[in-house]
Amino acid sequence: MQWRRWWTATVALCALVTAVAVGLGSAAPAYAIAHGRDAAEGEYPFATKLTMLGIPDGSGGRRDSSCSGGLIAPRWVLTAGHCFKNSRGAHVSRPVARKTVATVGRTDLTGSGGAEATVIKVYQSKVNDVALAQLDRKITGITPMRVSRRAPQVGQALRLTGFGLLNGDDEEVTDRMQVGQFAVTSVTRYELGVAGTAPSRQTSACEHDSGGPYFVPDGTSAVVYGVVSYGPDCPHSGSERSARIDTIASWALGIIGRDGPAPTPTPTAKPFAAPSVTPSPAASRPPAAALPETDKTATRLPYGLSTPVLAGAPAVLVGIALLAGARRRKRWRPRHRR
Repeated sequence: MQWRRWWTATVALCALVTAVAVGLGSAAPAYAIAHGRDAAEGEYPFATKLTMLGIPDGSGGRRDSSCSGGLIAPRWVLTAGHCFKNSRGAHVSRPVARKTVATVGRTDLTGSGGAEATVIKVYQSKVNDVALAQLDRKITGITPMRVSRRAPQVGQALRLTGFGLLNGDDEEVTDRMQVGQFAVTSVTRYELGVAGTAPSRQTSACEHDSGGPYFVPDGTSAVVYGVVSYGPDCPHSGSERSARIDTIASWALGIIGRDGPAPTPTPTAKPFAAPSVTPSPAASRPPAAALPETDKTATRLPYGLSTPVLAGAPAVLVGIALLAGARRRKRWRPRHRR
């Protein structure tokens, strides 16, 4: 009789887990900027993806990688300094790949909108993790971000765009730009602490979101306050570190010269909203706007499936035991794994 009671309890537990998984799986999207949302078509066109093709790996071979960034002038992209470093890990003032392509104004990377240009020169900040990438041609028809000279304030709302991983365990970056909202948690001389606030408290930058801009929207443009630099593995709650922009504004504007827009006072951020977006045919996830209010903290299912794949009751029980007994240790590292 005892084994029957045990078996009945096991079956009931598995059924409960299955029901919860199905409920989450039917609506949970695959996130980049962990627990962010899909950007609407044409939203924040200054957002940039930097694709590095043929980076020396230090052993005679080459590999590809990517970063995020933002257009601050027709021929200049603001990004993270560690996106350009040699095989020994040193930041360098030059492209390190055979070719580095900047894709600007393309919300869905499987499409053909926006524009592309090649990075031909790099300037590294000497005081924080910021780089300026010069393009081989001007990007026209897109309003660049403006560089803030005003110090950010604790509690200030900022938004982030990025083209990074779906989460820290994935291998492929997202095809669609992601957006999240953050709040400033601390301000030091050259860095900001930021923490996710929407759509989830675990909204956080992932690898290859490096260089993505933290900004305040202003119509078709924005004022940029920082770029993604370092933080724990994603997704996570709590603060991570961003390279501050206002304290190096004079250096940045001095380099881009007349090619850059003048800085402006800080505008007031509009409420963060998740517009309804119809994904491209290649996208395998629904827009975040389709999530019910109670599902905003749902996590991505394995392999990007919209419904769970069950491995049987024993696997469920083992998973529950492992989750109850183990806690993943957060590691601070650059968002752009080298």
